[in-house]
Amino acid sequence: MAKDKNGNEITIDTLWTMLVQHQNETFYTAKKLPFTYTIKGGEMFIDRRSKSLTRSTFQKALQKLEADQEHITGPKSLNVFGAPYIWALLKAFFVV
Repeated sequence: MAKDKNGNEITIDTLWTMLVQHQNETFYTAKKLPFTYTIKGGEMFIDRRSKSLTRSTFQKALQKLEADQEHITGPKSLNVFGAPYIWALLKAFFVV
């Protein structure tokens, strides 16, 4: 189970709930590019992209963190579609 910086377990359900609650807020990628997003069902639509990110992609990222958090040091090491945005959100919610 992935954990936040306070040691609380983060499941895909808790993460997705946090993401829903923070729609339309501005976040920043590691390269300081601002973005906002909206969620419809199991998809996240980011204003800087034409394709959506799915809930299952976030779940894969969480699973990678659970398996090898020591070696996941940035967006590229997540190795999932939309990694810069996923990494930024995981950082914002203190998961990484």
